[in-house]
Amino acid sequence: MNAPTIEYLQLAPLLTVFGAAILGVLVEAFAPRYLRRAMHIPITLLSLAGAFALVIVQTVKGVPTKPSAMGAVAVDGPTLFIWGTILVLAFVSVLLLNDEDHFVPAASAVPGSAEEERALIEGNVHTEVYPLALFAIGGMLLFPASNDLLIMFVALEVMSLPLYLLCGLARRRRLLSQESAMKYFLLGAFSSAFFLYGTALLYGFAGSVDLAKIGTALGAVGGQDALLYTGAALLGVGLLFKIGAAPFQSWKPDVYQGAPTPVTALMASGTLVAAFGALLRVFWIALGNLDWDWSGIMWGVAILTMVAGAILAITQTDIKRMLAYSSIAHAGFLLVGVVAITADPKQNALALSAILFYLAVYGITTIGAFAIVTMVRDAGGEAWHLSRWAGLGKRSPKLAGLFAFFLLAFAGIPLTSGFFGKYAVFQAAVSGGALPLVVVGVVSSAIAAFFYVRVIVLMFFSDPAPDGPSVVLPSWGTASVVGFAALATVVLGVFPQPVLDLAQSAAGSLFVH
Repeated sequence: MNAPTIEYLQLAPLLTVFGAAILGVLVEAFAPRYLRRAMHIPITLLSLAGAFALVIVQTVKGVPTKPSAMGAVAVDGPTLFIWGTILVLAFVSVLLLNDEDHFVPAASAVPGSAEEERALIEGNVHTEVYPLALFAIGGMLLFPASNDLLIMFVALEVMSLPLYLLCGLARRRRLLSQESAMKYFLLGAFSSAFFLYGTALLYGFAGSVDLAKIGTALGAVGGQDALLYTGAALLGVGLLFKIGAAPFQSWKPDVYQGAPTPVTALMASGTLVAAFGALLRVFWIALGNLDWDWSGIMWGVAILTMVAGAILAITQTDIKRMLAYSSIAHAGFLLVGVVAITADPKQNALALSAILFYLAVYGITTIGAFAIVTMVRDAGGEAWHLSRWAGLGKRSPKLAGLFAFFLLAFAGIPLTSGFFGKYAVFQAAVSGGALPLVVVGVVSSAIAAFFYVRVIVLMFFSDPAPDGPSVVLPSWGTASVVGFAALATVVLGVFPQPVLDLAQSAAGSLFVH
């Protein structure tokens, strides 16, 4: 095969998702309204499944050793693992999107207006969510594979802009949903500005936005330290915002609370995986040779993120806000793995494989937990207040048992996937000389276990209120998501080695420069 053909094959998963997104736009533009949803569902699911199959084919054929698209996109071992993880998480998240009850029938209508009431009566469905989700997923795939900062910024915007819109489309609590979308947009715009300004400063330092060339310039360019350090700091702020690390985490609880729960599930899983992939690529390739050691700042960010997420989660009374602060704490645990990066290639491979495994198992469990949340309903929609979950174990013991199982996995209890995820990251950190950080992580995990157990006690050891919430009959999509997440959490908690081996194989090639 000639070089252009090989490059197209390497980029085939990415092109498949973006192609399906464009096809979805054409469906919205030209297909009759009553046919749109029936067309969107197979297009979306088949494109994600096809992209995943192409990732497997590329992995079997061999991991590329050179960047593609004129050096702008690097399809290497970690990228292929991250792509596979994102596509699996996106596929199950789209199954949640299929429940039209989550989305407003007319986003342009003022909440409570006659126009909104008429759209409800007519049974309108907001089918734009499918192409928007595909564009966001395409951005998630491109973000961690970007090999220069300009493409990474484009990927960041392609990932973020559809999510800003999707967050404002909740069918119930419309004003809260629109508020969350506005907050996400404004704070996201600030973080994008930090990222872009940092990119400009690093370009001024190195004369290039290529990550490898920036890394090479660290040892060759002198007298430009102010540009280098300021650019690296601003770039780090933009990336840390996307993973919800403290002190840049304030958007997460508000956005998770107001967004439609299927969108929250997609953000809490796929966006986190993509953002960590981009963070690792930047700090590994572009800034890996930085004379001024950035790991000290990363220590502080990791500690602050773990402690803030665990402690603030205790004070929450909204189930989705509690899961948001749990996500912040888990971002801190993942940063422990980032800190474990050293100059030793074997240690780097160990740390990278631990992070990749953690991202996969945490993402699956997170989607399962949010799928459970969609099924517990009050008259006004989802039962968001924790007090409404009292006695759920007596009303619906199977559902409450599954939710308790997911919470125990978040806590890292043995025989769950979460246990091996934390063990892998903490082991890598100990091997990298970050034992004090691991101690903080263990203490934070113990604090986090308190609020997980509190919810379990509330569900099983409290009497249900007479007017308590009901458990709706799940759609086939929601039932499939819950079943898949529970099975994966059990299997990876008992027999994690196959996925660990995949992560170690992906990490063995490290990142392509």
